[in-house]
Amino acid sequence: MAKPPAEVRFPGDRNRRKKIRMRGIKQASKEIQGRLDRNLEELVDDPEVFLPEIKGDVDQSFFSKDLMAKTLKEVSTVSAKRHDIRWLRKRMTKKGGDIVCRALAGSLLAASEEDRSTVAVFKNPLFGVASYIRRGNGKQSHLAGIQNHNHPKLRLLVWDEHAKSGQWFFSWDGGFVFTGSTPNPPSEWIDWSLDNASIDLSGEGDLRWSAGLEPETIENGELTDTGWLRLEFTDGTLVGLSRSALANTEEQFGQSVAMGMLPPRLSDIAQADWIWRPAGWPEDRELPAAGIERLEEVLNTWMRFSLDDSSLARACRSSILNSIDDGFVVGTHWFPEDSRDSFLEHMNGTDEERAAIACVLDSLNHGIHVRTDGSVLDLEEDVVRLEESSCHPNLVALWSDYGLTILEDIYGIEGDEAEAVLEKQAKRKQGFGAFLRELGVSRSVAMKLTRLPWDSEALPSPLSFADELVRQAIDRGIASTVSKARKGRGLDMAMGWAWLTVHERTESDAWRFDEDSRDKGGDWVPALQALWDAASELLLNDNLDASQDYESSMRWLSEVTGTQLPPQ
Repeated sequence: MAKPPAEVRFPGDRNRRKKIRMRGIKQASKEIQGRLDRNLEELVDDPEVFLPEIKGDVDQSFFSKDLMAKTLKEVSTVSAKRHDIRWLRKRMTKKGGDIVCRALAGSLLAASEEDRSTVAVFKNPLFGVASYIRRGNGKQSHLAGIQNHNHPKLRLLVWDEHAKSGQWFFSWDGGFVFTGSTPNPPSEWIDWSLDNASIDLSGEGDLRWSAGLEPETIENGELTDTGWLRLEFTDGTLVGLSRSALANTEEQFGQSVAMGMLPPRLSDIAQADWIWRPAGWPEDRELPAAGIERLEEVLNTWMRFSLDDSSLARACRSSILNSIDDGFVVGTHWFPEDSRDSFLEHMNGTDEERAAIACVLDSLNHGIHVRTDGSVLDLEEDVVRLEESSCHPNLVALWSDYGLTILEDIYGIEGDEAEAVLEKQAKRKQGFGAFLRELGVSRSVAMKLTRLPWDSEALPSPLSFADELVRQAIDRGIASTVSKARKGRGLDMAMGWAWLTVHERTESDAWRFDEDSRDKGGDWVPALQALWDAASELLLNDNLDASQDYESSMRWLSEVTGTQLPPQ
């Protein structure tokens, strides 16, 4: 008898194990299996256990399109068939009929099985994670909600289609209600939701408040410097949330409250208001209508969970501040048109920076808005809006467009020199306080140096070298001239030695100068000393009468050096 052909084997076949993996399926732990066992047993005992308490109207007329009416009617049918395995198998895969009852049939079938060790996992970023047994064609969220019917949030998942049709559900630890087409949350639900919100609240009953607020502030609707959010629920409950409390939430407050309701529309059960006005705004003056409209848009965006808690205060303030069309707005303060000095004084910065801001304002023939991101907007309205209250960031934003105006009007710098200073500061990005102060000192010295009757270039050597040393000493100090004095050549070397002698800086520099230069320079010291004394009086002490002393001293220095002074 012929042998059968040898079995063909491939490398690795011997150790290979075939594993079938289904996404979202896992072995249930004892804890999960025990919880599901209890929930399913309760469901078999009472298939209506997952239903909410009916507190709203249900239209049970023959031609009614009320989804809750249809669900309630079919739940009774499924309940009666809960022990009919064959019937449940057909119902859980049936395409028609009530969608909730399809998941209910699958859950009842799972309850009839002895082995419940393999479970599916439902994951939702808002509702969390839940284990359930998947049977039939029911929606996963419905199966998870029915099999976790004692969970205050998960059981809401069953009613998503009903909520889309305009029906309302409210679930909490102590109950689960259906209020029909009218959002009418029980006070118990509001209390529970606020107790479990993302911000800790003080108080109880119909008055709650966060850290940073007092109950009297909430009751009386009092203004605060930073502003606060006021929420009033349909049952009259008042909630106050401070800016500091809103700035530190890990979960958006409105969302944390609304996750116990379906649909999660907080705006249908609560009214939101931002209680604030700019500092300096008159009590008897209404806020701009455009600002109130923008404020309502911001609050509606927050109520739809599309705006973070931490961004709410700034967005609310900006909606009001950016609608003001007169006077001066700086940070969160407002000043009327006749209070420009107060506006400038309020800004953080040096006197030089405030003067530069004032110079820009003087050059405007329109309104302006400088934003925190550095952008500058021209406005038709006659208003100045500076979102930052410090001078420096505003000057950084304004420098490219108004820097030349500041240089010309305040410092008298024009043309190519102004362009060079403008570009240098734009690249260097030095603090404007220091930059303008240095610029002021430099221009002040430059203006003083014009008092000297001769230009250095017009003087012969070594008088020109003496004049250069005087000018540099006035501008940058005597210490800065030592190096220059050492580097003179010819007669300038002798004048350098005389300069160091006048200022008693020769002790370590004698070796740098030849004997002839030291001899000549020594003879020139009295005249150079007189020249420096006159320059100090004229330029440092602002004694204008010393101008004649400077001229006579320069003539004396001309005589002792044997040089000819040019005409003035």
